[in-house]
Order: sequence, then C-alpha cells, then structure tokens
Amino acid sequence: MPNFCAAPNCTRKSTQSDLAFFRFPRDPERCRIWVENCRRADLEAKTSDQLNKHYRLCAKHFDPAMVCKTSPYRTVLKDTAIPTIFDLTSHLNNPHTRHRKQIKELTEEDIRKIKERRLASSVEQLNSKKDATAEDGTSTNENEPQLSTEEKAFREPLRSLFEILVMVAKQSIPLVTEQASESDGLSNNFQALIDFRMNAGDEALKKRFKTTAVNAEYLSATQLSQLLDVCENTVREEMLMEVRESRFFSLVTDDLVEFAREKYLPLFLRFVNQQNALREEFLDFVSFDGDECALAERLEAQLTDRWGLSMEDCRGQAHKATGTSTTKMKAVAMLLMEKYPLALHMPYSHMALNIHLANSLPFPSVQVVMETLRRTDAFFRTQFTQDELRKAISTHYQKNEDRGNVLLEACGSGWTKQHNVFDVLLDILPPLLLCMDNIWDNDEGKFSDAAREVANSISETLVEFEIIVTIVILKNVLTFSRAFGRNLQGETLDVFFAANSLTAVLHSLNEVNDNIDVYHEFWYEEAMSVANVMEIPVKIPRVFLRKQHAANMGDVQPESYFKEYVTVPVINGIMQEVEEMFSETNLKALKCLSLVPAVMGQMKFNTTEENYADAYRNDLPNPDTLPAELHCWRIKWKHRGKEVRLPTTIHETLQLPDVKFFPNVNTFLKVLSTLPVLKLEDSKSDTSSKQLQAYLDSMPMKQWNKSLVILNINSHVKHDLDVMVDKYCRLYPEDDPEAEAESEEVAEEDVMK
Repeated sequence: MPNFCAAPNCTRKSTQSDLAFFRFPRDPERCRIWVENCRRADLEAKTSDQLNKHYRLCAKHFDPAMVCKTSPYRTVLKDTAIPTIFDLTSHLNNPHTRHRKQIKELTEEDIRKIKERRLASSVEQLNSKKDATAEDGTSTNENEPQLSTEEKAFREPLRSLFEILVMVAKQSIPLVTEQASESDGLSNNFQALIDFRMNAGDEALKKRFKTTAVNAEYLSATQLSQLLDVCENTVREEMLMEVRESRFFSLVTDDLVEFAREKYLPLFLRFVNQQNALREEFLDFVSFDGDECALAERLEAQLTDRWGLSMEDCRGQAHKATGTSTTKMKAVAMLLMEKYPLALHMPYSHMALNIHLANSLPFPSVQVVMETLRRTDAFFRTQFTQDELRKAISTHYQKNEDRGNVLLEACGSGWTKQHNVFDVLLDILPPLLLCMDNIWDNDEGKFSDAAREVANSISETLVEFEIIVTIVILKNVLTFSRAFGRNLQGETLDVFFAANSLTAVLHSLNEVNDNIDVYHEFWYEEAMSVANVMEIPVKIPRVFLRKQHAANMGDVQPESYFKEYVTVPVINGIMQEVEEMFSETNLKALKCLSLVPAVMGQMKFNTTEENYADAYRNDLPNPDTLPAELHCWRIKWKHRGKEVRLPTTIHETLQLPDVKFFPNVNTFLKVLSTLPVLKLEDSKSDTSSKQLQAYLDSMPMKQWNKSLVILNINSHVKHDLDVMVDKYCRLYPEDDPEAEAESEEVAEEDVMK
C-alpha cells in the first residue's frame, strides 16, 4: 500500500516518487508541533500513536539540514526535525473544490506562538549544526534507525533476493526457460536460483521460505514484479541524479521493442556528467500506444513528473524510427519543439544520414526497401549465411576477381547501415539473389525450413521491378548527401564544415528537382539495365493497374508511372527532410562548434560565435560578459606556445584544467556536447544502444522482461542492495510483519467503532 503525504495541497505518494516519507513522531509534544505546522484541523483530535501509525510527511516539507542522507536514497530525520515548508495557499485558486485535508485558519495568538517556537527551533538547529561539526560526522551513525529483530528477519532475505535478481540481470539469465509452459510458473529460473542459494547455506532465505510447500512458488508473480520494479527504479535513480546535476540533456529514442504484444519506445538520455564526460544512458521503455499527441504528453510526463527533470533544459532530440513509426515520431518531435524550441530535432549520430533520410520517406516502395534491408541484415548475422553469401559473390564474379574482392570487403559486418548502402545493394544484387536461391534449394541440408522461408521471401521482394527502380532512385538521389552525412559522423571539425556546406547540398538537390525529366530518364535506364541482367520483367505494380482499370483511366507507361510515384516523391521528400533537420536554428547551434580551439585554428581565429549564441543566452552563467570572454578565449589559443596542441574535440576541451576560468564557454560547450547529432567521443558510452540490440538479439522474444533489460544494459551502474531493501520496505509496508501487525490493530479499532 503506498504512503500518502499528509501535508495540505501535497499530492505526492511513495509509488510516484523516490522521496523519503517520515512517520509523525511518537513523542506527544513534537507530534503536536508537526500537526500545528501542517495546519490540518482534522488531525488535532488524533493521538500521537494514531498519527505515527497512519500518517506521514514527505521530505519536501523539511529543511534539508534536518535530513540525514546515509546513501543516495536512504534518508532519516534528525531527532529535532520539524516540518516547516508547506503550500497553504494554492487551494485558494479553486475555492469550489472540496479538500479532504482541511487547512486550519490561524488566530493572532496562534501566529504569536508559532513565531516563538520557530525562533527557538532556529537556535536549536544552529546548535545542532555546531555539535555535528564538532563530532566530525559521528551524528550520522547515531541517527541510523535501529532495526527490531522482526525487521532484520524480514530485510535479510530481501537482500538475498535482490542480490539474485542483480546477478540474473547481469548474466542475461531469463526468468523463464524457453521450454517452460505457463503452468510451470513465471519464475522457474528464479525459483531454481533461490533453491541453489539456500542449499549453499543462506540461512535468511531458509528461514523465510521454510514453511513453503514442496514444488510451490516461493514468490508470487506480484511480489516478483515488485522486486523488479524496486531494483529497476533504484538503478535508474542513480543515473537520474547525474542528469539532474548536469542540468542539460538531450532525448533519444530507438527502434520499437515489443513486450507482451505491446510496442514500447526505448528511451535514452544524453548528458555531460560532473567529470565533463559525455554519457548516453538507457533509462526506460515508454509505451507507444495512442496518437502522436498522447505520445508527446507521455514522454514529457515521464521526464518531468516521474523523473523530476525539466523539459526547459532539454537541448536536443533524435528518434531512430523505422517503418510506419517514422511519421508518428516526426510529429512527436514537432510537438515537443513547439512547446520547447531549444529541444532541437536532429539526426542521430549512431545512424547514417542517408539511412535516416530513406527511413523518413513514407512511400510504400521505399518502406519495403528499408524493411528488406533490415531483414537482410538480420538474416546474414549467422556464420552459415555469411559464408553462403561470400560463396555466391565469388561464384558470380569468378571472371572478375578484383571486383569480387571489393564486394566481399564491402559486404562485411553492418553494410546495410552504411552511407553507401544502396550502391552496395545494387552491386551485390545478382549474387545476393543467387545466395537466396541456394539457401532455398538447400542441397546440403545446412539450413532450417525457417531460414529457407526467409530467404525465399527476401528473394521474391527483390525481383520486383518497382523495388529495383526504388533502389536505383535512392542510390542516385542520396549521392548528393553522402559526403555531408559522413562529415556529420566525423570529428568536431568535420561537423562544423558540414554545417557550412549544407547550402551546396540543397543547391544540388534543387538542381535535380528543376531538371527532373532529364535525371529520371538516366535513372530509369539504369534500372532497366539492372532488371535485364537479372531477367526481371518491366511492369507497373498490379495494385495500381487494378485501380486504373476500375477508374477507366487510360494506359500509363512504366517510365511515366515511376517518375510520378517514385522519383518525384523521393526527391521532394528528401529535400523537405534535409531542410527540417537542418533548420536555421540547428545550423546556428552547429556553427557554434567553432568554440573548439582546433576549429578556431582552421578559421584563423576569425570566428563569431556570439552571433549564434542568442538562443542559449539564458543557459549561460554571465551572458553579458560573453563577448569579452570569447575575445579572451580566442586570444588564449591564438597566442599559445608552439608546444601547445589545439584540442580537437569538445570532450578534450572540457578536460582542460583552465576551462573553468571561462564559465560561459564551459557551459556553452556542455550544452553543445549534448546535441544528439554529435558522435559520442567516449568509447565506453557508445555501447548502450548497441548493448540493447545485442541483448534482444541474444534472447527469444518470449523471455524478454523490461526490468531485466534495463538492469542488464546498466550493469555498470552501482547496485546498492541495502537501498533496494529500504525502498521495498517503504513502498510495500504491507509485506513487513511489523506493518501487518499495525494493519491488524487498525482493523480492530475500526471494528470497535
């Protein structure tokens, strides 16, 4: 049962917050002061014992000096702590609303007494601080709550259970074996590990489960879910503390993941920690249900209401969407930017720009091509299928070994995610189809029926002339953005020059659009040539022909059809996406990368960052001194010693010991560093999204568990078992024997009434 805060106009409860909740004191005098400060008229008639059992205040109502933190999560009050921070006026904005927590109106005598007591309390708190300093921190141990024998007997097995869960997550052990049926229970692996632990001599677990019947589950599905939730939330809060300390962050989402037939969005946050290192951490899965407005509100609520972050500090967003989710995520990004203009929508540094541009096109033939690429990538992850593709390439190019060797090298790991993916796909199309045919024939019996079906399905898709035309069009149009995209994934200097070369990219695309007839003719001839080599018939899609006959339309030539329904939409769609992703505001942000000394040096120290810094003025500690500080920053590097090397990246610049003497520059660099278009410079941080994909690939979908995924990906985060136990006892006090006894007493009191 959750704890609710008894303070007026406070709606916090323990299930929605990681704040500590404190019982009213048993001491009658201190309890009376708490009630008076709360101004709850309905609590004055209750005894201190009743208040201690049934009412609590959250930590927000106490001076921070009165709260002792024994860990990032465990908090206890000093013996003299009195709540003094309350909202006693917000209910006046809606006087017609009924309030369960009645606020007492104070008389002049009441006000006088409160002032006298607060003065005495201030003196007492000051003396307390002095005593604490003199004792050199020993008061922290004195304020540790003393646990009863019953509480220890309850907490010790809990600690063992959390330790098992952490191990299960780190070792990627599923809760359910692949062969397990629903009748076997939801946690047979967990059950087996508890048995192993007890057999190894864990006395706490033995005492806890000694009365459990043979072959019965030690924990119900609900209890296991509660343990997982606490474990997950504890680890997440550790990361969120760093995000809050850093203030600025960017929001990143990945491909959809399905749990129990529901789609979820993996959510990452990118930020610069207190050591000035760029981090990107995986925090949660967010339900993808509902329209774009509902999803945008859900993301905002997750970040603000649940995690205590401010969207006003969000400086970027990137969404690695594919398929039909692309349009929805673009709409979500636009909705968030309308409300928070500095949450710039940018490409994701982990995804090639050309792949992003192709994924953003909502046209059926393009989406079929992109889905086929994803299926092809998944299909060739095994050694058997890779060997078969290499064999097919060698066979097809046996008379041109040099060309074959080039393709063998190009078809290495991850070729479907490169900037030149459509060039490579066209080059290997004949051997790729040969490979799929060989797998389907399966003469040597190496492949399963499932693998043969996938190979046949991919092959049938690739021999459609519409798909051939679409691949050719994508290859040629995206040629103009290939170098630009490569620079975006390069070093800081490359990104800066990419931002300044966008005009040339748009000029080339506009030139193609203005002369679309000429370009389409060349591209269509190329598609015809590819189709003739593979003996693919040239035809218009059957769906269109049916609609044409139904509408009594005249005959349409294939070249005209593909120009109208493929070439023109693709070129227009890519131009629009480039202009949206690299708006004037986005380019201004990227041009501020000239703050990095190596970029300054390339520009002969003739840079004008202050012209682009207006949008971030409120982020800077001393914005009025920015021009003077930037001048000093340029002079520092321009007149450096010959032996001093110019830092080449934001990360390297932030590690300089004297950057702290340039507070505006320091803050500015941290803000820019969070932009999702910039690559992660710390190799350790470059693993969260890859780890997520690797984890999901390594385990059957039926064995996926959201909490275990989050714990596995964040196994590098500190796991404090005592904190987990403390939080569990706070969130689910009904499981505590002492709490159960209190509940029974309350029930008896109700019966007597």
